[in-house]
Amino acid sequence: MVTAAQIRAARALLGWSGAQLAEAAGISLQTIRRMESDLGPGRSSAANVDAVRRALEMAGVQFLEPDDVLGGGPGVRLKPGL
Repeated sequence: MVTAAQIRAARALLGWSGAQLAEAAGISLQTIRRMESDLGPGRSSAANVDAVRRALEMAGVQFLEPDDVLGGGPGVRLKPGL
């Protein structure tokens, strides 16, 4: 599951505003704000969370699961070569 912190970090890596992510994902800015808040993406529909993840991945973000990084938690990074 994507976390609120991962979404915020992914946007920061890309230099995107919330509005840019909303447009790329085809959802409202309010939904993006809610996903990035303490409520997190768990309060959004699975389709909306998937749309956000796909939009960020298409822009070059890789999502890291806790097992992907030695001793680390979930995170994000840019795909190599970007």
